[in-house]
Amino acid sequence: MVATEGSLLLIVYGPAFLDDDKRPLAVAHAMERALPGLRLGWTISDEGGFIPLPRRDAGLARNMDGGLPLLCNGDESHLVTLTGWESPAGLSPGGRAQLEIHAKWLPDAAGIAAGMDVLEGVAEGVRAFWGHVTPDGAALDIALQTSPTLDGPPCPPRGLPSLKLPEDIRSPEIPHRLGWLNYWSAAAARAIGFPDPTRDAELLSRSRRTATGGWVVRLTDAPLDLDNPAHLDALLRAYERFPEIGGRR
Repeated sequence: MVATEGSLLLIVYGPAFLDDDKRPLAVAHAMERALPGLRLGWTISDEGGFIPLPRRDAGLARNMDGGLPLLCNGDESHLVTLTGWESPAGLSPGGRAQLEIHAKWLPDAAGIAAGMDVLEGVAEGVRAFWGHVTPDGAALDIALQTSPTLDGPPCPPRGLPSLKLPEDIRSPEIPHRLGWLNYWSAAAARAIGFPDPTRDAELLSRSRRTATGGWVVRLTDAPLDLDNPAHLDALLRAYERFPEIGGRR
């Protein structure tokens, strides 16, 4: 069944900003190529109004002071957003600042079909370590894997494993968590031991290699729905297969 409510959420993590960094422009162009008809030519005011950006590319080509301003398509009924910021070293794996890119779009038929292309394009444009696309419903449960409780450690729902906070993970190449669509750079794939032809045949049937040697891996054919026992089982099996994810080993 095609999802028609909620949002697909993308997040990728890459190296921190450099002087004269051209990645923001590359990311915007990659997302526009992946989603047919998309033009991220607006931003959103504090009051929620759309503001056109007639010189968007020129602005993105300049140093953005460690961030990517909020961009959108100016269509309230079918809103697509893209933004990013730098996560400080103290909150990042290995004590190294990272660039985070976040995007959101509707999970209609076109949005779902473009998911792998969006993730691959944005991640490769950022030169990301890893990233994922996940429906917002499943993303809420997955976020609880790192959320401490009043009694101490996380107590995630549905039997999901507890994961370390990003700052407690030893290397930026180790993914913090899993999602529906997963981008693993060549370095991230090596760090978690993917692929193993004897153990990963099912995942490889829903995966593709990227131009830089990374991987885009889809856990389930339809967008991840943790109310679906088969989807929950697929997520649990993937966590069991890759204990390095979330800093568990």
